[in-house]
Amino acid sequence: MTFENLNLIEPILRALKEENYHTPTPIQVQAIPIILQGKDIMGCAQTGTGKTAAFAIPILQQLSLNTPAKGRAIRTLILTPTRELAIQINDNFTSYGRHLKLRHTTIFGGVSQVSQVRTLRQGTDILIATPGRLLDLIQQKEVNLSQLEIFVLDEADRMLDMGFIHDVKKVVTHIPAKRQTLFFSATMPQTIRQLADKLLTKPEYVQVDPVSSATQKVTQSVYFVENKDKEHLLATLLNDRDISRSLVFTRTKRGANQLALKLNTRGIVAAAIHGNKSQNARQKALEDFKLNQLRVLVATDIAARGIDIDELPHVVNFDLPDVAETYVHRIGRTGRAGNIGVAITFCSSEERSDLKSIEKLLGKKLTVTDF
Repeated sequence: MTFENLNLIEPILRALKEENYHTPTPIQVQAIPIILQGKDIMGCAQTGTGKTAAFAIPILQQLSLNTPAKGRAIRTLILTPTRELAIQINDNFTSYGRHLKLRHTTIFGGVSQVSQVRTLRQGTDILIATPGRLLDLIQQKEVNLSQLEIFVLDEADRMLDMGFIHDVKKVVTHIPAKRQTLFFSATMPQTIRQLADKLLTKPEYVQVDPVSSATQKVTQSVYFVENKDKEHLLATLLNDRDISRSLVFTRTKRGANQLALKLNTRGIVAAAIHGNKSQNARQKALEDFKLNQLRVLVATDIAARGIDIDELPHVVNFDLPDVAETYVHRIGRTGRAGNIGVAITFCSSEERSDLKSIEKLLGKKLTVTDF
């Protein structure tokens, strides 16, 4: 299967070739034809599966081929939970739409709205937004969604985790009832299914491989270590210069802050990223990490869902998550884009039951490593 088999227009195929994308991922193979038919879609796919391209590519094609509404109305809205994700999605539209005459822009909180409003007034076809800033600008009458054709809700379960579902429902009251809706979520808890039922009309359901398949290119091991000894073990492992960059997971925001601080006192350059950090602080930490100016990024689960780095060699589970699927999302941050990844897990005596649940989901035992 190639992108040529998906009936894509020449300008998009040319852009994909320039990005060295030749073979669509499973979610793209399933979703693109359905979206091109104008159908609603409910997609269960985690980050790293090519999900953004699965909706960005057909949206660009539909908007290019269909006659636009009068003026430069907003024709597509993509609602996403964080600034980081909004920026990544915008970058995708830049890449795939470089040979088209469509405009796209992002709006998000944590920064001045002045430049965002200026861009909006110039007109945009595709708007990528976080819920809070979007509602602010709707209230100020700077955003009009009355001619919207396509609505995308991305990372729906993360919207729920971050407390944005009420805002999402408010946004929906401002968009036309007659529209195409694309709904994506990594997991499908009952609350998310209920929301999908309200938003979607006769949707097609697409799902990528089972959750455990994301771990196939990741070497996984576990250290049995008590909580009081975890910091020392982590520092020992990080002193191995073969470990160039590591994403380290903690359960709590406070734990992330404390661990980053302790690593810095040991001479290991680290920063924490979580929901209580300002957008600017989170963005700077992420950029520094991507540029190798940070060796360690300490993250909570919600914050880490926005991290999309192709060449991330190591993930460390400093604390085990209490939901087995979360472990898979965590280690799915490594072993991407054809690279081999390494996931190291610390398990204390009180976390043994969590480990058991993870191994049951994976269908295998993690390799035990001594220290």
